[in-house]
Amino acid sequence: MGGSLYPESLIRVHTDFLNNSILGNTHSVSNSSKLSLKLADEARQAVLSHFNASSDYTVIFTANASAALKLVGEAYPFIGGSNLIVGADSHNSVHGIREFATHRNAQTVYIPSTSHGGFDTASAKNVLLQNRPRSRDLAPSLFVMTGQSNITNSKNPLSVSTYAASLGYHTMVDAAALAATSIINLADFPIDAMAVSFYKMFGYPTGIGALVVKKSFLVQLQRPWFAGGTVDVVQVPGRLVTRAHELHEQFEDGTINYLQLPAITNGLRFLSAYLPFLPLRLSSLLLYLTSSLSNLRHDTTGAPVVRILSKLPAKRLRSVGEQSDCGTLISLLFFGPTGEMIPNSFIEYAATSRNISLRTGCMCNPGGAASMLGIEEQMQQLYPGVTLKDFEKHVGRELGVIRISLGLASDFKDVYRVIQFVSLIASEHSLEVLWNEWTQSLDSDSPHAL
Repeated sequence: MGGSLYPESLIRVHTDFLNNSILGNTHSVSNSSKLSLKLADEARQAVLSHFNASSDYTVIFTANASAALKLVGEAYPFIGGSNLIVGADSHNSVHGIREFATHRNAQTVYIPSTSHGGFDTASAKNVLLQNRPRSRDLAPSLFVMTGQSNITNSKNPLSVSTYAASLGYHTMVDAAALAATSIINLADFPIDAMAVSFYKMFGYPTGIGALVVKKSFLVQLQRPWFAGGTVDVVQVPGRLVTRAHELHEQFEDGTINYLQLPAITNGLRFLSAYLPFLPLRLSSLLLYLTSSLSNLRHDTTGAPVVRILSKLPAKRLRSVGEQSDCGTLISLLFFGPTGEMIPNSFIEYAATSRNISLRTGCMCNPGGAASMLGIEEQMQQLYPGVTLKDFEKHVGRELGVIRISLGLASDFKDVYRVIQFVSLIASEHSLEVLWNEWTQSLDSDSPHAL
């Protein structure tokens, strides 16, 4: 579902900590506040250590990865002549940065997606070269890349950030999906900022993300407002403002989530013990799942039950420490015995009735979805005010895919249950029973039903 299940041990440790500690708002000097500040600093250091970030970096805690991306977008010094370069296969929280760029007369340029998502490295470098900034000082430009797509399963090589930096771009990475199952070493790449979300990594807590960012990059950002905790002195009435001394404090609006931050330290400790083994284990599960689903056929016609659209690994991992060239999710569509597409909403209902959690739709990634579904041309024909229902009517079917995600807590039993569920769709009798259940549920939900 895009978020990890929270470990029982992590919840137990954090609950025990809260039962035996008194924490206070970090914007004070009481003993409880000092403890909160100490634990926040420990969490900050744990994040830097986890990503092997040098002392050139700091950590800004945000509500989520989207807030971290917005923080940079709203404060980046776009001007006329600046360029924002993003991949088409990106989350809407990345696409949203174009609103800030447009507001300041900057241009947004897209790197096209391949048919299986992500971008072709040569194409990406060509786009970056053609739109290279004239000068970092005169027209600063920003390259925002998605580390791993949340719908196409493609990974983009972080080495492209090195090329972008050599051309004069500032570089930011959306690592919300990547960080959950991959080792990220910031010492290897000239990345100015990286957004992460901790519940995606180890399940708990929600409501905390982070921007891991170079201090030299932070000082170039121009915040459009200030809030409690971000300032030292405010002239009222007047216009004078003295920002907080610590750089990270200038960007953490209001009160940070001080009750939950200790769970970040423990969660990273928990994840780091498993992270070297995750790619090997999850790639094995993914291989078994995809091969099994691809071989399933309808019992009446022999037609395939599913079509996998997302990227699959190019090689099989064989040892601990190896990193996969893609993620651990599959996006797919279901088809009936005669080749007609089965509505995603039916599959979601049928899976839910069997206590299997799937996600359907475009996963807030319209570019990645369009590339996999082959509707990029229709995407270009959209008009102001168009709704999803309008778009689906034009295309002639429900839009989006079925997404099955594997992560930290996934095991063989989970994968086998999914295969058993899809086997029901392959059976004419079981499919008919499920279809009748679904149509009856739709009738009962109708506002005209008695």
